[in-house]
Amino acid sequence: MSEEERTGVSHRPGKEGRASTGSYVLRPLVQDIPLSTEEHASAACITCVELCDANLYIGTSQAEILHFVSIPADPAEESSGPQYIFASRLQPASSPHASGPSHAVLGVQQILVLPKVQKACILCNGTLSFYSLPELSPVFNGTVPNCTWVGGVDLSSNSITEENGAVVMICVKNKVRLMQIRDEARKVRDIEFPGCLISTRRGSFACVADNHSYALLDVENQQKITLFPISSLDENTAGGQVESISTTTDPTAARTSHSSRPVSSEGAADGRGHGRNTSLGAFVGGLGRRQASPQSTNRDRSGLATPEPITRDASPSPASTRNRSTSKPENLTPRPLTSDRPLTIPPARPERSDSLRGLSPARLRPFAALLPHICSPTPTEFLLTTGTNENEAGVGIFVNLDGDVVRGTLQFTRYPQALVLDGSGIETEDVPADEDREGFVLATMTNSGDDSNRCVIEIQRWDVDEGGNKELIHIPDPLLTVTGQNLSDCPSPETLGLRTINTPVTVPFPEIGELLRGKRLSLPTMDSELNRPQESGTESLTTEELEMSRNKEEIEFGSRLGGPVGRITLWSGSSVWWVVRNPLATRLNAAIDEVLESGPQEKPYHGIERSRIIQVINGIRGQEATSETEFLSLEYIRQKASLILFADLITRPLSLSNIQAADLRITEGVLMEGGVDPRVILTLMPVFREEVVEGPKGIWIHAGLISVVARFKSTTRKSFEELATPDMLNLIKRYLGAWRQRKGFGSIADEVEVFLTVDAALLRVLLEQDRQDPSRMSRPSPTRIELYALVDSGVDCFDHAITLLERYKRLYVLSRLYQSRRMARKVLDTWRRIIEGERDEGGGLADGENEVRKYLMNKQDTGLVDEYGTWLARRNPALGVQVFTNDSSRVKWEPQQVVMLLRRKAPDAVKVYLEHLVFGKKNVRYANDLISYYLDNVLNVLGSSDEARDVLSQSYESYKALHPPKPTYRQFITDNTVPMPWWHDRLRLLELIGGSHGSDFSYDVGNILSRIEPFEQDLVPESIILDGRQGRHKQALRLLTHGLGDYHTAVNYCLLGGASIFHPRSGSAAIAAPSQEEQAILFGYLLTEFLRIEDFSDRLERTSELLERFGSWYDVRDVLELIPESWSVELVSGFLVSSFRRLVRERREATVTKALSGAENLQIAAAFVEKCSELGPQIEEVPRTRSTET
Repeated sequence: MSEEERTGVSHRPGKEGRASTGSYVLRPLVQDIPLSTEEHASAACITCVELCDANLYIGTSQAEILHFVSIPADPAEESSGPQYIFASRLQPASSPHASGPSHAVLGVQQILVLPKVQKACILCNGTLSFYSLPELSPVFNGTVPNCTWVGGVDLSSNSITEENGAVVMICVKNKVRLMQIRDEARKVRDIEFPGCLISTRRGSFACVADNHSYALLDVENQQKITLFPISSLDENTAGGQVESISTTTDPTAARTSHSSRPVSSEGAADGRGHGRNTSLGAFVGGLGRRQASPQSTNRDRSGLATPEPITRDASPSPASTRNRSTSKPENLTPRPLTSDRPLTIPPARPERSDSLRGLSPARLRPFAALLPHICSPTPTEFLLTTGTNENEAGVGIFVNLDGDVVRGTLQFTRYPQALVLDGSGIETEDVPADEDREGFVLATMTNSGDDSNRCVIEIQRWDVDEGGNKELIHIPDPLLTVTGQNLSDCPSPETLGLRTINTPVTVPFPEIGELLRGKRLSLPTMDSELNRPQESGTESLTTEELEMSRNKEEIEFGSRLGGPVGRITLWSGSSVWWVVRNPLATRLNAAIDEVLESGPQEKPYHGIERSRIIQVINGIRGQEATSETEFLSLEYIRQKASLILFADLITRPLSLSNIQAADLRITEGVLMEGGVDPRVILTLMPVFREEVVEGPKGIWIHAGLISVVARFKSTTRKSFEELATPDMLNLIKRYLGAWRQRKGFGSIADEVEVFLTVDAALLRVLLEQDRQDPSRMSRPSPTRIELYALVDSGVDCFDHAITLLERYKRLYVLSRLYQSRRMARKVLDTWRRIIEGERDEGGGLADGENEVRKYLMNKQDTGLVDEYGTWLARRNPALGVQVFTNDSSRVKWEPQQVVMLLRRKAPDAVKVYLEHLVFGKKNVRYANDLISYYLDNVLNVLGSSDEARDVLSQSYESYKALHPPKPTYRQFITDNTVPMPWWHDRLRLLELIGGSHGSDFSYDVGNILSRIEPFEQDLVPESIILDGRQGRHKQALRLLTHGLGDYHTAVNYCLLGGASIFHPRSGSAAIAAPSQEEQAILFGYLLTEFLRIEDFSDRLERTSELLERFGSWYDVRDVLELIPESWSVELVSGFLVSSFRRLVRERREATVTKALSGAENLQIAAAFVEKCSELGPQIEEVPRTRSTET
């Protein structure tokens, strides 16, 4: 097992030039600093660094401060950050014979800037002096000698203003003084705490340390709690007691101290003081593992910004970010930092643990002085370090404002030389916009290597119980070049430093722009409907100019993408470096590249470690972007991961049918989440490159994706059959379908080209799936339904879709595609191709001719109906005519127009249309035309076919052979229809000329007779009807009786006067019956013909029946004269009885009628006389005439 695997420490960077996958990276701030002058040629080193606004202050071991001023970056240099130029060299006040701790650094020891009050405190060789910002001019006309530390600015206060001033803690030999810095330096109070080396303050509580131990001070109530020693081997430090540290006789302070008496052992067990254990075994015995929190190993914590001990003047104002639901334990709830709350007594320090009893006396008694470190990660916690010596492991301990140990401990490989915190912590709900949420602790230390010692920065999380693997950054050699790649022996601790600066600065990362800016993806030119080549050199030149302009814009955009904010500086030798968060894009991109580069590159492709790519995606799942750069970074990483996972599926040598369902499902989910341009995905599959549409602008993607596409595009060699497995087609279908649902979203770049590609590829996938479906011909499959839904909704790639459908022989689907664009002529033309027999894979047009009819009826285009209606009429006259005759058709036609149109383009349909007019609409205007059509067809057949004439003769003979009662001849030939068109035409002809349309309907009888004269023996019913029309009733009845033997029709002929025979009763027009006299004449003719029937029994039977049923139309005398004398009276007894009865009845009816008439006459005469009597006589005066007067 390697050392890295054993220790869990990730050593980065690894290979030369490879991007780091660590959480932090180094970036140069200032190089080749002129630390020494010609007058002081002795070696000098950097002792402290501070940045305030645009001013960089660097303290040196020669008691000088180098002042640098920032100038804006040169616009000509892409992605360059601000440059710092040397401005001045200052020598602050100092004491050449200063005394201090053994580990105190000579020269400028501290630079504390207070930007709110425009002041700076500089500690140089134990002398503290005050200056104004930014030029560092001396103020206050005084210094503080024998000073060991200056800082302690309240990290939880936002009240530091120019009016209120800033309160700092100044540590001198025997006390700690609180001073208010404003226009003047004014003492607030003194606290008795000698030998203070470091302090960090939160409100009225300060955590301090001397050479031996840490302590918690209540600066308002003048109280102290000694916590635990810096060195775990120091047994001389006793902690756990509250002590008064007041240096005055203030009664209030005395009362406070008196009231803060020690707590009994019972009170110490109340739960507030049980979180801390200061035994050496608790802190040292667990080195090598991270100890769980004594309170809870899995709890949420609350914290705010993470300021550094001596530089931050106030907590940053919170910014609104995503909320995190937390459950805060009681002992971590922030308490009000009020001055009336005394310190609580922590539990007494226990006896030495068993883990120390086994140590040798050499390791217990002599202990090396360790440098104390105090940081404050949250407003209620301090982080302290302890250990045995600087070459062994160190422990970080969190204590709260009560002095109780909280959280779990931090384990350091070596005791830290410097310690800083970064990040507000994951429990923090409101995080400032310029601050990261994840909390890290960075410690410098010296690691022992195989050949030499190495100075490193050890990085781990402080805001989680399980800090995970530690990361190491190797500190560059003082002579390291700007590239940061060459590493040498570790610099000495005296020349090395790490601290948090006052003013955060955005550190430029040109790598971010190189990855996230847009770049055109080069594809081979495709000659298809979707990608047409440029027609002229001018257009090609214009495209090149557009690409150059776009590249320039993208480069400028990439240079504007913000890098991470730098808050931590590292100095070594004559160089100052930023220790800055590794940007999300570069860090995860490097992690993905490691996966791609793992394994021997010279061998054929055998797949990648997909789990590592998935782990990267899971790490950012649900993460919300807080800036444009972070948004683009998340998008880029998701797209790169999705590209690689998909490309791995289609590139690996195994068959796609052997891929596990989990891999397909995960790849599909990552593709959906990534949002990469679908054209890029399809580019990886050579079989779909024909469907990819570049457009005039081309395909622009993140520049970091270009190499991925080029890598896998060159290795994909599978055929379409190998790629078109059911699972892969389903994956691509769902992916393209999800993209198609985004149609119309304004956020999609190159929307036209993207959805041209999506529709084309999706159509091809569905066509291929439908082709592979074995049940597609027996039932409509789900794929078929999806295919129809796609083309019905309309596709953007219309021309290419036509090509695909023609290639796959899917004519019916093609017609639906035309319907989506309302291209009726194309729809009908495609249907005509199918109906006329062209190959249509998959079918779909079951009743094509009827579909054409229904489609035409819904169209208003007269020309369209003309063209395809006549085509349908030629092919199927019955259906074709319905296009012109249906009342629901949207195009209305006049009959004459239709007749002329059909005669010109579909002659066979004219008869059908005329039948509709004559029989359907009862329009007798066209009856003669229809009769002519029928007659032509029948006569043509009879004239050319002896078989047809034999059929007619056979029908007559068969009818005559029937015995009564038998149907009429019309009914007989209808029931025994011959399946021939001419037979149907003859039936219709008989119906027309037989009077089915009433007596008002007339036709040219003479013309018809002349035409059928050659076939008079074959067309007997027609001759009967025509004879009747001419009044030749005897001839007609003779043919009915002897030619056909249709006695029933002969009787009807007499009743109807020879009109409306040989036609069906249903739908026939009403015919006016002739008078009885006319009927009597016709019955007389019929009786004569019946008496001539050759068969005697038939003659006798027909005649008897006729006389019996219709005797009232006959005169007895006439009948007796016609009946042969050989017939007995019994044969006509029925007729005679009925006739005599009728005569007697008529005579008696006449007598009664005469009597009734006489009575009626007498009744009327009597009524007249009676009326005259009532009226009486009337005298009328006769006018005189001239003759009378004369």
